[in-house]
Amino acid sequence: MPERKEGVVPRLRFPEFCNAGPWKVKKIGQISENVTAGGTPSTSVTEYWGGDIRWMNSGELNYKKVYEVQGRITENGLRNSNTKIIPKKCILIGLAGQGKTRGTVAMNMVELCINQSIAAIFPNEDVFNSDFLYHNLDNRYDELRSLSAGGEGRGGLNLQIIKSLLVPLPCLSEQQKIADCLSSLDEVIELQAKKLDAFKTHKKGLMQQLFPREGETTPRLRFPEFRNVGEWEMKQLGEIGVIIKGKGISKSDIAEYGALPCIRYGELYTHYSEVIHEIKSFTDADRTGLVLSQGNDVIIPASGETKEDIATASCVRRDGVALGGDLNIFRSSLDGTFLAYYVRGNLNKDVAKVAQGDSVVHLYPAQLEKLKLAVPSEPSEQQKIANCLSSLDEGIELEAQKLDALKTHKKGLMQQLFPQEVDIE
Repeated sequence: MPERKEGVVPRLRFPEFCNAGPWKVKKIGQISENVTAGGTPSTSVTEYWGGDIRWMNSGELNYKKVYEVQGRITENGLRNSNTKIIPKKCILIGLAGQGKTRGTVAMNMVELCINQSIAAIFPNEDVFNSDFLYHNLDNRYDELRSLSAGGEGRGGLNLQIIKSLLVPLPCLSEQQKIADCLSSLDEVIELQAKKLDAFKTHKKGLMQQLFPREGETTPRLRFPEFRNVGEWEMKQLGEIGVIIKGKGISKSDIAEYGALPCIRYGELYTHYSEVIHEIKSFTDADRTGLVLSQGNDVIIPASGETKEDIATASCVRRDGVALGGDLNIFRSSLDGTFLAYYVRGNLNKDVAKVAQGDSVVHLYPAQLEKLKLAVPSEPSEQQKIANCLSSLDEGIELEAQKLDALKTHKKGLMQQLFPQEVDIE
């Protein structure tokens, strides 16, 4: 076991505390008189649910500062379960789950109950500032996950592990100063996140207006120069282009410094949006047996987990990109960027309808060929719509980069403000 530290010093301190001496190191169990988990009333007893008492599940830890939750239980549910009411400003930690929830830290800003997968560290204003402790533990997500019982992080956290966590504590006034600094930065991050969400919401609404809705042949919003051109013409996808399939590129074929750029179908879900300019993956596989892109190709997954997920599309703007198996490749004189936005927008439900399967969903060329869509008679109208949405995406990307920069700045600042050499005994 590591030797217990008598005191630690952060790399960065506010000027008024530079001569205040080292921080003391305490266990959570020493600074909070109550570290507890909650419970869940029986879901088969209806009289336990739908009351006036807030009840929080572990998924709601992602709210971080928790002002409201969806669940409600009754007094009967409270009395007949292991859950309990916890006061405001407890530090909440996810105990279980193989996903991202385990180790997630939050703080309840209202009185509520919690389920059995959440630990609550009760406040103790005489010893620690709750906001300070929240930021400290929130900065230790990877450490918390690594401490999970069960070996190699495969199990879960428990109350004993939480109580044994070592926390460096300066005086209360220094805690308050650090908490105020990080909380102010959180406010800036939240405002930027809202700005990004507003851009995305605007894009979604604009797409609904720029493309015809189901059963319509003309969009509700047109650029002035096209308002007298006439309605869009209804066609089947197979009438305006051809659909071919990509050829297999396995995960083992991916090479970090490979000579040939490539796209595998799963990347449409995780990496690419409507327009693909920069390619993520490369391979050294023999190009002879591969299908290479032609600029303007539109790729649509041939398989996926749900019908909603599979209704996605991306336009490949480059020639010579290897397109892997489980990809439908649509080639036509139609503007590929226009079509990719169309598929992800108002055609989304139509694509989902023709997909087949439940646990694994498939989308075949024969199904896509019959897909009906309205097409502008003027290619310039297609391009105008594509350019408009592409410009909006550039703005969204810029706002996303600003948000990432703020988060990176906060992470670096916390590494400076909190001592990093704190280990569990």
